[in-house]
Amino acid sequence: MLDLSPDKILVTGGAGYIGSHTVVALMEAGFDVYVVDNLSNSNIEVLNGIEQITGKRPLFENIDCTDYVAMDKFFTKHEGIKAVIHFAASKAVGESVTVPLKYYRNNVVGLVNLLELMPIHKVQGLVFSSSCTVYGQPDILPVDETAPIKKALSPYGNTKQICENIIFDTVHANNALKSIILRYFNPIGAHPSALIGELPNGVPNNLVPFVVQTAAGVYKKIRIFGDDYNTPDGTCIRDYINVMDLAEAHVSAVKRLIDKDLTMPEVFNLGTGKGLSVMELIKTFEAVTGMRVPYEIVGRREGDIEQVWANPTLAQKVLKWKAKTSVEDTLASAWRWQQHCMEAKNDK
Repeated sequence: MLDLSPDKILVTGGAGYIGSHTVVALMEAGFDVYVVDNLSNSNIEVLNGIEQITGKRPLFENIDCTDYVAMDKFFTKHEGIKAVIHFAASKAVGESVTVPLKYYRNNVVGLVNLLELMPIHKVQGLVFSSSCTVYGQPDILPVDETAPIKKALSPYGNTKQICENIIFDTVHANNALKSIILRYFNPIGAHPSALIGELPNGVPNNLVPFVVQTAAGVYKKIRIFGDDYNTPDGTCIRDYINVMDLAEAHVSAVKRLIDKDLTMPEVFNLGTGKGLSVMELIKTFEAVTGMRVPYEIVGRREGDIEQVWANPTLAQKVLKWKAKTSVEDTLASAWRWQQHCMEAKNDK
């Protein structure tokens, strides 16, 4: 008898920033979504936003992926999961320099546990959340997937390199496993509804939440780490991609994992193909919102790469995916999300 029930997908770190937007995209694409998150850098209330957007609440369990026994019990309890999208990891470059062991434990052990458990529970494939940090400072820009993997400039970047190597070795040893590795550039913005967005616990480590919170008066000024880089205005250049565009790429990747017979891991860059400096991003935000963002220039931050942006041609060709949303619309969505958070706080 033909099974017409929706495919089950596990999203680790699904209450986090990119994870929650991907959960929405998956649910809207018809998948049955399960979320595992330890809420170390996320909030359980994000599930309310997901439910408001999609009309359905994903199944959620508070589990740390580094807990092998708990993850084993989860897979036993929820049989038939087709694929895992693995977001759960520590992700702040600066923090990783000061507390490297936290990053090696969370990022590497969590992945190893999943790769050990997936074949036991007949889970077919893994979509892995990687990063453009694996390229270090590329020799050629825009950077494509054939660029050499250089020595990481931070423990965070090193964990992504290590995890990618672990995936390649594991898939090579076990042909029953399939994997797609997605190297993100810099996700920003929020869902158009402003019901979910980026809300880190404590002081933000990423640029855009710091910008919007400073514009909202939460912080007096933003610090720009260095204005003496070899770039047009001296500040670092990144490829900023709308988070919902990024989420849609995961839907494409999951469909490919399920439908195709992949013998080796596939790697794709996810970016817009355009670079924007820190100063350009701040000025664009001010122009879009009419809000002022006070800033000060401070010294360079250890672990930061000078400039990097993507050549996303391979993802466009194979995944049939392309970043569509302008940086102006993306920054406007981030500001709407910040306003939503402020209104919700005032209502309490």
